[in-house]
Amino acid sequence: MKTLRGPDGCPWDRQQDLCSLRKYILEEAYEVVQTIDDDDLEALPSELGDLLLQVVFVSQLADEEGQFSITDVVESISDKLVRRHPHVFDEGQLDTADEVLVRWEAIKLEERGGGSVLDDIPEVFPALVRAEKLGRRAANVGFDWPNATGALGKVREELAEVEEATVEVDRDAEQPSVEIETEIGDLLFAISNFARHVGVSPEVALRRASEKFERRFRAIESRIKSGDALDLEKMDALWDEVKFLEKSP
Repeated sequence: MKTLRGPDGCPWDRQQDLCSLRKYILEEAYEVVQTIDDDDLEALPSELGDLLLQVVFVSQLADEEGQFSITDVVESISDKLVRRHPHVFDEGQLDTADEVLVRWEAIKLEERGGGSVLDDIPEVFPALVRAEKLGRRAANVGFDWPNATGALGKVREELAEVEEATVEVDRDAEQPSVEIETEIGDLLFAISNFARHVGVSPEVALRRASEKFERRFRAIESRIKSGDALDLEKMDALWDEVKFLEKSP
């Protein structure tokens, strides 16, 4: 990368800066996730390499400005792993993954010198990812339902409030009701907390549901002949057919 950024290197690489690399970091991270979802272990090393390239690239830019190098990055994560696993590298014993997470967050808070446990959750996270993170951080300091039943009760409560707000909604309105938007947001946040309690990532769950919808709708489209009149009843019947075939052994 140093050569690529050098005087005789690549014009494109020399042109990049931290801001221009942001989209590539996101793209490569999502491609890694997609490869894992596809269970494509053959392609995974290449995709991980592409993501690692972004780490190397950012580190080179920082090195040129005298800020830090790739060596500093590696040393930083190595030190952090040791520091946040005292039960492995020092003294003490933690028996469950939940205990480890609570201790991890406590150490992070100590490292920051206080403040809120929510301070370093990026606002650029996808909304469901951020909701899950906020709920987990709060739970780590005791602000949580004792079990999934309590979290599910909150989902029912928020759903009832959505239903109540929906009564007054004008479906033809150009702008959505602020109230219904708020209530739907509360419902989604409650669902995120319930998902966390049952060990499900809401982001992954919604992505897979979206993939399932896309797959089934494309199957419906493939069954419709050109020129056929479309109506909801016919499409519902085709949907049920596709759904049945998917579930059949």
